[in-house]
Amino acid sequence: MAAISCNGILGPHLQDIIDIGFGRWAKIDPLLARTTCIAIHRLSEEDRKKMLASSGNRVFGLLRSLVTGSWLPDSTWYAAADKAISAVYTIHPAPEAFAADLVKKSLITVFHASGEDDLQNDIEDGATTALSEFQVAKLSRVLFIVSHVAMNQLLYIEPCTRKVQKQKTSKEKALDSQKDDTNGAHKDDDINAELGVSASEDAIIDSLSERAEKEIVSDGSSEKKLIGLCAPFLSKLCRNFYLMQKYPELQASGMLALSRFMIIDAGFCEANLQLLFTVVENAPSETVRSNCTICLGDLAVRFPNLLEPWTENMYLRLRDPSVSVRKNAVLVLSHLILNDMMKVKGYINEMAICLEDEEERISSLAKLFFHELSKKGANPIYNLLPDILGMLCNQNLKKESFCNIMQFLIGSIKKDKQMEALVEKLCNRFCGVTDVKQWEYIAYCLAQLTFTEKGMKKLIESFKTYEHVLSEDSVIEHFKTIITKAKKFAKPEIKACIEEFEEKLNTFHIEKKEQDATARNAQVHLEKVDERAGLVASINKTDEESDISEEDDTTEPSVRATSPSEDNSADTKSNGTVGDSGPSSELSRVEPVSDGDEVQSVKRPTKSSRPKKSNMKDQASNANTSRRISTRSRQR
Repeated sequence: MAAISCNGILGPHLQDIIDIGFGRWAKIDPLLARTTCIAIHRLSEEDRKKMLASSGNRVFGLLRSLVTGSWLPDSTWYAAADKAISAVYTIHPAPEAFAADLVKKSLITVFHASGEDDLQNDIEDGATTALSEFQVAKLSRVLFIVSHVAMNQLLYIEPCTRKVQKQKTSKEKALDSQKDDTNGAHKDDDINAELGVSASEDAIIDSLSERAEKEIVSDGSSEKKLIGLCAPFLSKLCRNFYLMQKYPELQASGMLALSRFMIIDAGFCEANLQLLFTVVENAPSETVRSNCTICLGDLAVRFPNLLEPWTENMYLRLRDPSVSVRKNAVLVLSHLILNDMMKVKGYINEMAICLEDEEERISSLAKLFFHELSKKGANPIYNLLPDILGMLCNQNLKKESFCNIMQFLIGSIKKDKQMEALVEKLCNRFCGVTDVKQWEYIAYCLAQLTFTEKGMKKLIESFKTYEHVLSEDSVIEHFKTIITKAKKFAKPEIKACIEEFEEKLNTFHIEKKEQDATARNAQVHLEKVDERAGLVASINKTDEESDISEEDDTTEPSVRATSPSEDNSADTKSNGTVGDSGPSSELSRVEPVSDGDEVQSVKRPTKSSRPKKSNMKDQASNANTSRRISTRSRQR
């Protein structure tokens, strides 16, 4: 901290810092090594030169031992190695050569290769065969070293480019300052300027810078560089989801390395972007999801065109169950939107929901975001509010949460013209909505506006757009709130119009409510009528089915009963008996018999409601009765 304000304060104590930070005390307190690396990184230019001249080899040897050695525990090694590699790129005269040596030694400890060719073959086959031969902890460290060296190499190219451009500018100024040049020389300079020689040189410098960046991971040629050899292996490793879930610490280190490689190279980024979003959504470790969320922000800055189709997926991180992931998502999106690196439209309602996040820190960050957003240009919240309202209405939000969100957002709109325009926009939203809950929400938002004279006129003129919702008690209450607020600050001539509007609202509310009640009663009556008609139809259908089944049961025995009667009838006819076996032979009165007894004739059976069923049975019964009467008459 002292070196930040005065970097020359460390020079006289540099040897003590190195002895303590990298000595035996570092094994007792591992954080000393990390702190020592930070101190070396913050040395002044003069102190760096002195250190390189006096103890440069010793310092770089200690840094190499810290990075490739195993005397620091994992809990502090990653932080110390991070600062050690950064210190190398700050103070070493040829950092790329030193970093290449670090990468080779770390890879050899994992893949056990004897030479560069063997190392290349082992790395290419490592995703399938070598994973069972080395410890996960070693591989995690190697991935961290390789990716961090690659990232620092990218950062190292930028100052080198600036240094070349600075030298070019100094050279041009030196040429311009020469006053003893001949006229011919001046003519040559003018010709070069007209031909654009200076612009061509700038283009060459930019081209070299881009080429240097591409060569870190892949330069498009068949010859792969040292770090480029690790890129395919890293991609295969991170796609092995079984291994990643089995070793969460390996997944954390692997995805961090993959993210850094994606930041460096656009082609590698495009090839692995789907993998990154799959992991950020499904990884069980919240540390992995949080790191990937931060990486998405860096990728959106470096390759905005590649990340634009994935905007919705970035906003979905705001719904992550982990507090740390949601917090990082709010920070990343706030940075991108406020710096005009990402379009604010589309999914801003997800950020609005964070205003009611259960975590106070996240809620505060969301409020800060909308507060800063309201200061930009013509207040984008005014343009976004109707869309936010529509999307929040379709969310499963509690009523209290919805009201708090909209109250906060509407409170950030201060201009009267914007308030007046919102009145018309909100009233028009009533037309395309049929849900009672949305009617209530829109009416609530109207009640939160500050109404001016023009605003009240627009509300009254827009009566046709919301007259169909006035039957709801909750909606009319919000309109009454608007009228109450308007009466307090209205002029006398406007107050009469407001009172007339209030009376109109109340009258229309009562009439509309009665109409709706009548319509509901009519609907209930129609439903009951339809229900009864259906019940009668089902009963009739059941009776018909039962009649058909009974007819099938009685037909066969009736046929058997008529057969003997036909035989007896034939016998009776042959014996000269007068009578008939049919129903026409039935007597309707009492017939006298010779002995004074009476034989009553069988009465005609009462007409049944089911004549078809009992017809054959009645014929058989009547035939038997007639036969008995004839027999008794002969006997007497």
